[in-house]
Amino acid sequence: MSTRTLIRNGILVTASDTFEADLLITAGKIEQIGIGLTPDDQTEVIDASGCYVIPGGIDPHTHLDMPFGGTVTADDFATGTQAAAFGGTTTIIDFCLTQKGRPLSESLQEWHNKARGKAVIDYGFHLMIGEMNDQVLEELPQIIEEEGVSSFKVFMAYKNQFQADDGILFQTLQKAKEYGALVMVHAENGDVIDLLVKQALAEGRTAPIYHALTRPSMLEGEATGRAARLAALADSQLYVVHVTCAEAVEQIARMRELGYRIWGETCPQYLTLEQSIMDQPDFEGAKYVWSPPLREKGHQEALWNALKSGQLQTIGSDHCSFNFTGQKDLGRQDFSKIPNGGPVIEDRVSILYSEGVAKGRISLNQWVDLCSTRASKLFGLFPQKGTLAVGTDADIVIFDPSITRVISAETHHMNVDYSAFEGMQVQGCPVTVLCRGEYVIRNRQFVGASGAGEYVKRSKYDAQEPLPSRKQLSAMAALNGGRS
Repeated sequence: MSTRTLIRNGILVTASDTFEADLLITAGKIEQIGIGLTPDDQTEVIDASGCYVIPGGIDPHTHLDMPFGGTVTADDFATGTQAAAFGGTTTIIDFCLTQKGRPLSESLQEWHNKARGKAVIDYGFHLMIGEMNDQVLEELPQIIEEEGVSSFKVFMAYKNQFQADDGILFQTLQKAKEYGALVMVHAENGDVIDLLVKQALAEGRTAPIYHALTRPSMLEGEATGRAARLAALADSQLYVVHVTCAEAVEQIARMRELGYRIWGETCPQYLTLEQSIMDQPDFEGAKYVWSPPLREKGHQEALWNALKSGQLQTIGSDHCSFNFTGQKDLGRQDFSKIPNGGPVIEDRVSILYSEGVAKGRISLNQWVDLCSTRASKLFGLFPQKGTLAVGTDADIVIFDPSITRVISAETHHMNVDYSAFEGMQVQGCPVTVLCRGEYVIRNRQFVGASGAGEYVKRSKYDAQEPLPSRKQLSAMAALNGGRS
C-alpha cells in the first residue's frame, strides 16, 4: 500500500460531528481533513461514496486464548483479531488473568507471548487483581508506568476461582486512585450464586436455563451498588463491565447523579437476546451461557435507554468463544460446568448500528462514541485512537449503511462452530478497515498480516473526566453555602 492514501466522498462521523470531507493518510497518521483534497501521483485513492468514515472500533472487553473451566477459548489472538477486523474493530483490550502468588509481570509476559506474532490489529491488556499483598503493591506502579496497563479487573463472582473479597476490591480502588488507574468489576454476588447453584444441582436441576435462574438480576444489582459505594468511599473510579439489567443500571445512574466516577458497559447480546433462548431442548441453550446471564426481555429497554441517556457509556463484546461441540458440552449433565462465554467480537459494531442507529434508538455520533471514542478516553488511548483528527492513528473504518446481511456461523470468521446471533438480519457492514493506515480488510476481504498488530501502552486514567469527584462536590457545596 502507498504511504499516502486519500479517502474521498465519504461522510465522516465522530462522537461529536457528522460532515462530508476527504481524509488524507500519510505514514499511518491522519495528515489532513478537508474538502476537495487533491492527490498526487504517489497517493492511493479510496472512494467512500455512500459510506460513513468512522474511527476504528475499540473493543474494551475480550477474552482470547484464555483458559476457563478446564478448556481454552476457541479464538486466539490470530482468529479473534481477524474476526474483530472484519467487524470494524481496530483495537482490542484483552483481559490478562493472574494467579495468586505469581508475579503480575509473569502473567503479563504470558499474555504478550499469546498475542505477539498473531494479532492483526492493535491490542492492550487489562490486568486481573485477585489478591492484594506487598508483592502486588510493589509491582503496580511499574505495571502502570512501564507496561502501560492502567486498568485492573476485580471479580465479585466465580467463587473459588477468580472471586476476590470486598477488602481486596476496596484496596484496589484505593491504589487506583493513588496511581491513576481505572478499576473494572464483574459485579455479581458470587457467594449467594454459589449457594443457589449447589441447591439447584442438589434438586436435579441441571439444564442450561438454571445458569440464568441461579444468577438473578437482583444479585447483579446488589453487587453493582456495593462496588459503586466502595468506589465512592475510596473516592476512586469504577467501570462496571457487561451490565445486563435494570437493577444494575439504576445503581450506576444513582451514583453518577451524586457525582461519583462510575462508568458502565453493556454488550450486544444483552441488547438483543433474551433469557428464554436458554430453555431450548437438546442442550441448545448452552450456546447462550454467559455470566452474567441473559435477562428477560424487559431489561433490554432499560439498557437501550441507558445508552441513549449516557448512563451507560461503552459497548464491549465480552468475546469469550467456546465451541458447542467439544467445549460447551462439558456441562451437558451439569450447567455449572458449561464454559461461560460466547462469540461476539465480529458483530459488535454492526449490531449496534442496525439495532441502535437504524432503528432510531441512538444517534450516529452516539454509535461512534459507544463503539470507539469513550473507550479510548476511559482507557488511556485518546487522542491517539478513537477519533478522526489530524495527527491521530489512521485507524479507520469505511462502513456501508446500505448493505444488509444475515449473521451466520457459515459466513463468520470466528473460530467457533456456532453463532449466538444465527439468522439475525443486520443493516450496515464494514467494507474496508485500516489499522494505522494499512489495510486489514479491503472490500470485505482479509488482506492483513499476522503479527502486524502492535501492543499499545496506555496512559493513566484521565482525572479531567466530566464528573466531579466527591471532594470537588464537597468543595462546591461549601462555596455555595452548603448547597451542591
